[in-house]
Amino acid sequence: QVQLVESGGGLVQAGGSLRLVCAASGRTFRTYAMGWFRQTPGKERELVVAISGGGGTYYADSVKGRFTISRDGAKNTVYLQMNSLKPEDTAVYYCAARSTAILATTKAQYDYWGQGTQVTVSS
Repeated sequence: QVQLVESGGGLVQAGGSLRLVCAASGRTFRTYAMGWFRQTPGKERELVVAISGGGGTYYADSVKGRFTISRDGAKNTVYLQMNSLKPEDTAVYYCAARSTAILATTKAQYDYWGQGTQVTVSS
C-alpha cells in the first residue's frame, strides 16, 4: 500500500525557516514526479512546488527564491526547504506523487496524497 507521510510543520515567526519532509513507502518514487501543495480554509488546494522524475522543478511565483524542493532517491524522500517565511505561507501543506516522471501542476494529476502538515507563520 502506497503511503506518503509528511512531517516538519509547526509554528514559526515571519522570516524564519522550516523544512518539510515527505517519506514515501509502498513503492519507489525516486523516478516519479512529486509535488507540495498547500491549502487554507475556504480556498482551493494550490501547487507550491513540484519536481519531475528527471529533477526538473516548478515553483509558484509566490515562493520563488524562498522555497526549494529536493529529493533523496535512496531514502524515497522529498524535502521542502522553506526560508523567509511570511504569514501568507500559513496553510496545511500536502505531499503528492504521480505515477509518471512528468511534472504536473494541477492536483487532479496527482495519484497519491499525504495527510498534510500544518505550517503557521506568525507576524
